[in-house]
Amino acid sequence: MTRTPEDRPSGRRPRRRTATTGALVAVTALLAVGVQSATAAARPDSDTPARSRAQAPSKAGAYAKPDPGALPAKLSPAQRAELIREADATKAETADSLGLGAKEKLVVRDVVRNADGATHTRYERTYDGLPVLGGDLVVHETKAGEIEDVTQSTKSRMSMADTTPAVPADTARAKALTTAKAQAEEAPRKATAEKAPRKVVWAADGTPVLAWETVIGGLQRDGTPSRLHVITDAETGRVLYTYQAVRNGTGSSQYSGQVTLGTARSGSTYQLNDTGRGGHRTYDLNQRTSGTGTLFTDADDVWGSGSTSSRQTAGVDAHYGAALTWDYYKNVHGRSGIRGDGVGAYSRVHYGNNYVNAFWDDSCFCMTYGDGSGNAKPLTSIDVAAHEMTHGVTSATAGLIYSGESGGLNEATSDIFAATVEFYAANASDVGDYLVGEKININGNGTPLRYMDKPSKDGASKDSWYSGVGGVDVHYSSGVANHFFYLLSEGSGAKEINGVRYDSPTSDGLPVSGIGRANAEKIWFKALTERFRSSTNYAAARTGTLQAAADLFGQGSATYNAVANAWAAVNVGSRVTDGAGVFEATDDVAIPDAGAAVTSSLTVNRAGSAPATLGVEVDIVHTYRGDLVIDLIAPDGTAYRLKNSSSNDSADNVQESYTVDASSETASGSWKLQVQDVYAQDTGYVNSWKLTF
Repeated sequence: MTRTPEDRPSGRRPRRRTATTGALVAVTALLAVGVQSATAAARPDSDTPARSRAQAPSKAGAYAKPDPGALPAKLSPAQRAELIREADATKAETADSLGLGAKEKLVVRDVVRNADGATHTRYERTYDGLPVLGGDLVVHETKAGEIEDVTQSTKSRMSMADTTPAVPADTARAKALTTAKAQAEEAPRKATAEKAPRKVVWAADGTPVLAWETVIGGLQRDGTPSRLHVITDAETGRVLYTYQAVRNGTGSSQYSGQVTLGTARSGSTYQLNDTGRGGHRTYDLNQRTSGTGTLFTDADDVWGSGSTSSRQTAGVDAHYGAALTWDYYKNVHGRSGIRGDGVGAYSRVHYGNNYVNAFWDDSCFCMTYGDGSGNAKPLTSIDVAAHEMTHGVTSATAGLIYSGESGGLNEATSDIFAATVEFYAANASDVGDYLVGEKININGNGTPLRYMDKPSKDGASKDSWYSGVGGVDVHYSSGVANHFFYLLSEGSGAKEINGVRYDSPTSDGLPVSGIGRANAEKIWFKALTERFRSSTNYAAARTGTLQAAADLFGQGSATYNAVANAWAAVNVGSRVTDGAGVFEATDDVAIPDAGAAVTSSLTVNRAGSAPATLGVEVDIVHTYRGDLVIDLIAPDGTAYRLKNSSSNDSADNVQESYTVDASSETASGSWKLQVQDVYAQDTGYVNSWKLTF
């Protein structure tokens, strides 16, 4: 029932002025490269998810097991393919429900289904047939197929007069080559444009613009192949953004001891061909830097010698690490292969000469490993394989751009799952730890390359967030997320794990309690595959992991609060204050033009009745706010009118605070903000709303 009847105006309302559509328009985009301010790291309660399970909080220090319904279902490649086909068949309908313009289309990229039947469909966006870089979004639906909320970067409808560039493609190519050489990312003699620039819409940097994307090949400073993407404004020729598509990392060498390998027999010989894991093959590049190499074969299926005297040894370690990583993602997270399609990647060892690194390359769907200094220590251990394959998982899911804060999150994701795979392997010769590269001694002093408990111990990585962290090399800005994951898993302070001593500080000097690695890894994976987008920064990563924790453990639970506190310990957001009584939903909800009412939900875990002075703070972005009717819906379905429509209110946006007598309501439960646009022509979205008890 409704407390206040709607006062719907009668007659024709005044004609309004409309904006001319001569350029692309966007309300906001979330690519943050060193732009996150202290105020942008919102309070923990400001990230209350729009959808969370009503689960009672655990007692302090007692962390519950995750809700099995919220965990990803273990899909076969055929089941995943069917979900993608279903999403593809209804993508036009989905675009309409999201309020996209006539020239905007959706392209299905991936579908994740939870055990309870809820789905999370990841889309790329196009405008007039052009790819929209930074326009990716994830639509979250219930088992019944109802859209609950949408995670997106560019929220507004796009329009432009035409897509004819003022700057020709050849000019963009020349600018990209000059940029690559100036950045010293390429050896000048090797820098080449791999193919003609493609026309795109760049929407990840604030206001979408028509642009050229040029991919520059060649070599990076350390000999790693390069595929540097240069985004050039098609109207002015100005370089808007650059990012590297070849991701690299390091880890320990051949210390796995005697292992079991997945091989296949071909005639009278055996191959490093793991038919049980998507046909993953391992090749010998024979010190070359291009091509696939020669598939490893053996007469008796007994491989390597444990030392570099046998070329097979590096292949054994790489092949074994790939198998462990495959098993980890399948058994822990229900993902069959890097892309979820059951297809194996492949590995190449003995790359170049004295190459002290390893890298993942999407274009070949493969991992490549150097032999280290003096070709004496191949970088082929468990954590290296897991690190590189995880770059592939990230590319197939969130697609985190390998630059700025999103690049740090990309690199950290690989470090995080390198650690969890190493623990999962339970290999006595290479025990699980929170160190990166602890056995290859690249530094020459026996120290690891990176430390997750205190990243700054390597001399360059960052322990906590600050406004300029997006300008740091991604291998070092990753320290913020690495530190967060360690604190979330193990807690702060001194401790010893598997014989390794750690002592993790916090940015605010306050202690943090860990929830256990098993819970932390599920939260990070769920956030990566369901909430993160290409331009996710640290503030948005916090929101995504809080949403994941809410789904798995309940919003307001001890585990949920621990996630907020672990982020606060690395200076992203604030700590949870018990009894604050403030609950906020921040996921955007599109409001269809002259369409059905939409709702944004939040779950309140609070004993007793709601107050007679319940505070409701609303932030809605919408032109001509007189179009809107807004209600607060209590857990029992009672509607409290906050705002009526008005044909005379032509101002933009609803940013208001209301007081509601909700003393007859139980505080605990799912509260909703219901919004309906009752007139045509103007659109918008619910940005956030808050309840204060």
